[in-house]
Parts: sequence; C-alpha cells; structure tokens
Amino acid sequence: MVGMHIGHLLTVMAAAFAAGAINSIAGGGTLVSFPALLGIGLTGQQANVTSTLALWPGSIGGFWGHREDLAGIRAFAIRLMPPSLIGGALGAWLMLVTPQKVFDQLVPWLILAATVLLAANEPVNKLLKKVHGHERTPGWWIAAMAFQFVVGIYGGYFGAGIGILMLAALSLLGLTDIHQMNGLKNLLALCMNGIAIFAFLAMEFIRHPGNVKWMLVVPMAVAAGLGGLFGSHMAHRVGRATVRTGVVVIGFVLSAWYFYKTYGI
Repeated sequence: MVGMHIGHLLTVMAAAFAAGAINSIAGGGTLVSFPALLGIGLTGQQANVTSTLALWPGSIGGFWGHREDLAGIRAFAIRLMPPSLIGGALGAWLMLVTPQKVFDQLVPWLILAATVLLAANEPVNKLLKKVHGHERTPGWWIAAMAFQFVVGIYGGYFGAGIGILMLAALSLLGLTDIHQMNGLKNLLALCMNGIAIFAFLAMEFIRHPGNVKWMLVVPMAVAAGLGGLFGSHMAHRVGRATVRTGVVVIGFVLSAWYFYKTYGI
C-alpha cells in the first residue's frame, strides 16, 4: 500500500459514510467502500477484508433496528441461519486461499456481478410475485436452505449484493412484509459476515498477517455508522429506487474501469 496520509483517510471515511447510508436505504454500499480502498493502493484481498470489517458494525445496527420485525418468522431464522454461517465460513476461506493475483483479476467480475444483482432487483421481485402462496413443503425448505448456503459462500467471499439475493429468496418463500424481510435479511447478513470476519481475523493473527489495515477499520466503522444513521433519516426523502439507480450507474462505471485496468479492454 502506498504511504498513508490524511487525504487517503478522508477519502475512505467519506466512502464508508456513503456506504453506510446506501446500505441503510437500498443496499450495495460495498460498491463504494471497496473501490475506494483499492484506489488508495490496497490489494483486492486487503480491500475486501478491511471493508467487511469496517462495515460490519452497520449490520448490527440494521439488525437491531429491525429486531421487532422478526416476530412471527422464527421458523425462517432457525432454518436459514445455519447455511448462512457455514456458507459464510466457506466463502471466507476460499477468499483467503485464492492467490492475490487471481483475486485481483476477479475484481472486475465481482463488481460487475454485484452491480447486475442490484440492477435486476425489481424485475426479479416482479417475477417472484407469481409464486407467492405456494405451500412450503420439506423439499421447498431444503431448496431455500441450499440457496442460502450459496448466498453465504458469495457473502463470505465478496459480499456486495447479498441483500438483493436474500430478498429474492425470501420473496420466493412467500414473505411479503418488507419490514420482516429486511429484518431477516439483516440477521442472516450479520451471521455470514460475522463468521467471515472471525475467519479473516483468525488468519490475520495465526498465518497471514497484513490483510487487515487497522488504521482504516476504526475510522471507517465510525463513518459507516454515522452514514447509516443519516441514511435512515434520508430514506423516505430520497427513495430506494433513486439511490439504487445511482449505485448501479457507479457500479457499471467502476466495473468498466477495472476491466480496462486489469485486462486492458
């Protein structure tokens, strides 16, 4: 990483503030914080781990704010938490054992995938409305848990866009209350990111130090928390659709830039 100075710190704090606000309104904040960390000279793995650590406290706030909305959907939480934890752990392990050069080459694809997930949110939700009311058979639950396991792997590996995936899955299971869905989504994200952070820290202290940039984690976490509070107040004024559209545009621009930077195309 290049020498740290106040300009770098202010840049990543501003990105974390924006990411916290975006996550509280629409989701996809990693598409702001991750590239900002790359921009100041961190490698892809360093940026991923540092961003995950810095934004995780915001997930706690999001879960706490929606805790009362979880009433009545305990069965969903009990069934979907284990695959979230196992998948998150596996994804984090895969990220840590991926060679740095390979991960850096995957960065444009990861950003593009997350952006497409955000862009496809509304069409997917409209399509899934057609299946509401289906009986939740044992096979139905197994499929839901398997899907959540895959989401957990992706969440532990990179994370941007997992909220969209989970909302789509919960919609498929027949949930229609957006507050309940957001509450459960935040709980499951807390699980998969929490176990990923545990794996990141274990690797940091035991085998491969250097992925966590501690001088950035705390100020970014504070900024992300403040951004989350700001976003919660602005949610009704700005609207999710407007914020999501802005993040999608940013995501496509960033993915194009990193494709050019990585592959020269």
